[in-house]
Amino acid sequence: MKRSINITVAVMISLSGTSAFAINGDLLIGVGAKSRGMGGLGIAKSHGAESGLVNPAMLTGISDTEISITSTFFMPVAYYDGGAGEEYSTSDMTLIPELSLATKIDDNFYLGFGIWVTGGLGADYSKSGTVANGGNGTMQMLTKLGLVKFGVPLAYKTDGLSVGVTPILQYGVLDIHFNNGVNSVGDGEGKDIGFGYNFGLSYDLAYVGLENVLVGAVYKSSIKMNYNGQISAATEAFSTLLGGAMSDSLEQPAEIGVGVSYKFLNKHTIAFDYKHIQWEDAEGYSDFGWKNQNIYIFGYEYAEDTWALRAGYNYAKSPLREQDGSKPAGATLNMFNLLGFPVNIESHYTVGGTYYFNDKISVDAAFVYADEQSNTYDTSYLYANSLSAADEVSVRHSQMSLSLQLNYNF
Repeated sequence: MKRSINITVAVMISLSGTSAFAINGDLLIGVGAKSRGMGGLGIAKSHGAESGLVNPAMLTGISDTEISITSTFFMPVAYYDGGAGEEYSTSDMTLIPELSLATKIDDNFYLGFGIWVTGGLGADYSKSGTVANGGNGTMQMLTKLGLVKFGVPLAYKTDGLSVGVTPILQYGVLDIHFNNGVNSVGDGEGKDIGFGYNFGLSYDLAYVGLENVLVGAVYKSSIKMNYNGQISAATEAFSTLLGGAMSDSLEQPAEIGVGVSYKFLNKHTIAFDYKHIQWEDAEGYSDFGWKNQNIYIFGYEYAEDTWALRAGYNYAKSPLREQDGSKPAGATLNMFNLLGFPVNIESHYTVGGTYYFNDKISVDAAFVYADEQSNTYDTSYLYANSLSAADEVSVRHSQMSLSLQLNYNF
């Protein structure tokens, strides 16, 4: 089984390039084009088969059997300045595939299946500068994290209440390597498989007299991952500054969320999701000083019989926080986070739509734009001890993505 998983994931990871596509931390906003067109929400709004990971309880919104195939073209732009001028990350185009399937067994039970590339992060400065000069302050660093989830959502509906659970198998690949001006650090990739689950519920408030209002809630468990030799080798080179090398654990954090949607005038829907991602409690991310994220998502949909339009806004303060750069550990973490893990994007603006060719075939599209975010962190300790070219480092980062999805009902 592990061999077949390796083959499947290898194909998906290879399609997704260097996997530098973090949005909310290391996670994509939403799953599928409908969700992304509304800012990534879906806790209290059904998006058909693609709801199996966002909130499995919302699978009860399908009427028969549905399959969705999605491709997202992700285009991040990142510039890092380590004191010798800006260098461009060449990890600037990623193809992200997804597959979602769901079927209505009877009036109460719904079953699904999905393979989703749900997140990743990274940057590629391997072509910057030369080995002799440390890549103009970038150390020619390349970081790559890719996450693929396999899930089998099951949902149950009775009257206005729907509950669902999705057992999750997650496959992850992590690669960190760089040149510190003396030798090359890091070799190959670390891979691991972890297990978790998503649990969700929703309730139609029409059963208590409030028409056209749905509420929902979701809990996503943490998933323990260990990438042998990656983080420990990378941080061993800075162990005297950090107080020792870090472990190879990089646990995907737990997440909780609530949502509400309201349909009015028969064609308009407004919705809101709130999510809380617990980076501070996740092994590995806590070592890098990441903070918990509160995510606020607003979405709108206008739907006719044969087409629909969507718009959304997603905001979450970056999980990165500047450390005390006058101290050895703080300065080192500031450099590592902005150089190798530039997850500083905060605001995302989205539009999308659907066109129905007939009652069986439809297509979705979504466009996401994340405006440029600039951050400058203190690395004065490294500069004072001749370990860096400047007493501060900075990154500029923006993103765009286009999702195309084919849906077939049968």
